[in-house]
Amino acid sequence: AAGMFLRLLSDVRWRAANPKWRRMTCSQRSTSSTAEPHPISLPAQAQVVICGGGIMGTSVAYHLSKMGWKDIVLLEQGRLAAGTTRFCAGIVSTARPVSVELKMAHYSNKLYQQLEQETGVNTGYIKTGSISLAQTQDRLISLKRIASSLNVMGIPCEIITPKQVAQLHPLINIHDLVGAMYVPGDALVSSANVSLALATAASRNGVQIHERTSVSHVAVQNGRVTAVETDRGQINCEYFVNCAGQWAYELGHSGKEPVNIPLHACEHFYLLTHPLKEPLASNVPTIIDPDGRIYIRNWQGGILSGGFEKNPKPLFTEGRNQLEIHNLQEDWDHFEPLLSSLLRRMPDLEALQIMQLVNCPESFTPDMRCIMGESPTVRGYFVLAGMNSAGISYGGGAGKYLAEWMVNGYPSENVWPLDLKRFGTLQSSRTFLRHRVMEVMPLMCDLKVPRWDFQTGRQLRTSPLYDRLDAQGARWMEKHGFERVKYFVPPGKDLLDLEQSKTFYKPDWFDIVGSEVKCCKEAVCVIDMSSFTKFEISSTGDQALESLQYLFSNDLDVPVGHVVHTGMLNEKGGYENDCSIARLSKRSFFMISPTDQQVHCWAWLKNRLPDDSNLTMEDVTWKYTALNLIGPRAVDVLSELSYAPITPEHFPSLFCKEMSVGYANGIRVMSITHTGEPGFVLYIPIEYALHVYNEVMNMGQKYGIRNAGYYALRSLRIEKFFAFWGQDLDAFTTPVECGREFQVKLEKGMEFVGQEALLEQKQNGVYKRFTMFILEDHDTDTDLWPWWGEPIFRNGRYVGKTTSSAYSYTLERHVCLGFVQHFDEKTGEELVVTTDFINQGDYEIDIAGQRFQAKAKLYPFSSLFAQRRRKEEEQLSGYQRE
Repeated sequence: AAGMFLRLLSDVRWRAANPKWRRMTCSQRSTSSTAEPHPISLPAQAQVVICGGGIMGTSVAYHLSKMGWKDIVLLEQGRLAAGTTRFCAGIVSTARPVSVELKMAHYSNKLYQQLEQETGVNTGYIKTGSISLAQTQDRLISLKRIASSLNVMGIPCEIITPKQVAQLHPLINIHDLVGAMYVPGDALVSSANVSLALATAASRNGVQIHERTSVSHVAVQNGRVTAVETDRGQINCEYFVNCAGQWAYELGHSGKEPVNIPLHACEHFYLLTHPLKEPLASNVPTIIDPDGRIYIRNWQGGILSGGFEKNPKPLFTEGRNQLEIHNLQEDWDHFEPLLSSLLRRMPDLEALQIMQLVNCPESFTPDMRCIMGESPTVRGYFVLAGMNSAGISYGGGAGKYLAEWMVNGYPSENVWPLDLKRFGTLQSSRTFLRHRVMEVMPLMCDLKVPRWDFQTGRQLRTSPLYDRLDAQGARWMEKHGFERVKYFVPPGKDLLDLEQSKTFYKPDWFDIVGSEVKCCKEAVCVIDMSSFTKFEISSTGDQALESLQYLFSNDLDVPVGHVVHTGMLNEKGGYENDCSIARLSKRSFFMISPTDQQVHCWAWLKNRLPDDSNLTMEDVTWKYTALNLIGPRAVDVLSELSYAPITPEHFPSLFCKEMSVGYANGIRVMSITHTGEPGFVLYIPIEYALHVYNEVMNMGQKYGIRNAGYYALRSLRIEKFFAFWGQDLDAFTTPVECGREFQVKLEKGMEFVGQEALLEQKQNGVYKRFTMFILEDHDTDTDLWPWWGEPIFRNGRYVGKTTSSAYSYTLERHVCLGFVQHFDEKTGEELVVTTDFINQGDYEIDIAGQRFQAKAKLYPFSSLFAQRRRKEEEQLSGYQRE
């Protein structure tokens, strides 16, 4: 078979290039005999044990050894690169919508290009370029958005016409195309050979590689990795890296301390043909046809073509005794729609002889992004798996980031979108994963417009008010498995169905969200915010206060009942979390964090809080329903329900009180709304939630109360220049860079994590500044909308990207938030960003290749509103004087 021939060729080349291998490998196959020499014994001790000899495991080993770690053992249950890597299509594509994935793919491409020279192993690297086809205008817009990101990163890329497609690839049928994206730097490789080259380099750097060695489980003591048990003995170690591909899930669950790695395999099909009569040139561009759900590349003068069908076949990979992945059963009936799509795109293939239909497993994750990082439950247990059919594109970059994470404690880029801790245990249900990957695999090709939502695995975590809100027209989205309301469709109003409402332009909910925002500003709205992460931290003495003072940047030694906005920073001053903490008593604190912080924040605090039986931390997210009452009449509703004075004198801003609301006692009421508007958040013990909600809605009728959703909240917070963690703030963003110095107390009488870095920034200046942009010449009705990730230009030069955006119904303009950097025009060196630099530039925001003028601001809109009101009052008083 063709696959086996490639495999044997890889083995021969690699072993010829690396004679040392014969001494280090645990087994060798002989072409003349089935007998194998006795393997050398495993070491008793290593710093790092890596499980998995595919592209991920060898990449991690390569990069760790490059960074100076030598005491590394790589274990492979079969032979190197004999898993999914062996069957990989070998397409290295940088056109990725997520910034960190794009950077990983770009690095991989550069690494593979020089790998043969470094190792002597032929990797089959050929720079062919790739052409992504668009059959619809919406698809072309999505390609233009990606092209904008590639261009500002210095990756050559252009949007081309159908005629240009035909010139680059004469066999392609262009009659149904509206355009395409051409990336000339994309490449093809032999993925198995790349793995063998990485293993060769790692081996030369001292990494021990043992084939035919299965890991049974990882031993853990006191929450840390201590050893790895194999079928050939135990290896004591400090770090374990799970790069086991489709077996990663099972391996994670094999020990007494399970590590949840949510991925699931599906069958993935591609065909190989014999060479064409006129064999295709080796450098003919790879074709990616997402609307046709297929990809096409040159393969030895013929073609290799596969795709992502609408009805995928999940695989329950139960038995780990399958040492190597063999070609699974052919299924021509299942492949037929993809074959039809291929023949429509390349009609000349009708008479071509097919050599083989390959069927191999590919691992997919619940959100189509790969999984990397340290386990939240076991220190020293790292994971790199779940590549969603992009393993060869990500392999180099993903291995580099994970190696940096292990050596330095953090990678060189923000990898939160890929972090294992973005998932909770609920995403590890086998049934959930099976159903979700059946949706994920087709989504690889589906057009993804902003604000799209997964349809499977829903209604998993819900507020007690879910049914009540759903009956009132709630439209739902999901965050960390929790159902949250986007907006409420008023009675009698029909929205377009899901498919028709997909757009990059003005969405069909525009007026609905506008009316919710208006109600928040003029009357009172209720938003169910139960999904927010909630922890209680308490102690018998001062341990809780002392620990939190060290771990948080603001001063938490405030009077009981006060609420403090604060960052949980890392050593570099970056935000690991952005939260609000209420002091409930001298020794007890209530912490509110973003929804997706539940696992990450818990792990961060657990690893840093002292091991003291007198100090306790409890996750109480599920114990409280949170109702956000936003608007000027919120105070009236609450005062009538509680029979307590709620005036600013009795209930100042950023204050927390336990109150009775209706018949319910013990409601924690905080005078914050997370939007900059007046109001309160009610944290209600879950059994009282329905009663309190009913009371609030009944009492609020006379004040014009209505339900609202997160889209309204987003519009309100963005026009007030409020940054949100996970969108605007991340581990590489400091309070000084985003104008939040007021949430930091540098002189609070004790050191805190990140203090040194912030002092340095205050002294030397910052290299990026969080900035607000108001689009000037943008027509909301007819122009493409900004969403996030749009390039920002200052005086025609690229200076950064937007992180979030929303339409401001108050200003009747689009508002974008993002970071501005300052690069030296000649050297490209980063320079300090000053207030003058921000204020003296002319700005444009690039939306899918079209630039719109924007006004930059470093202060929130409330100041603008105040200026506008003063101006109007002055004009009015001027008229009156006249």
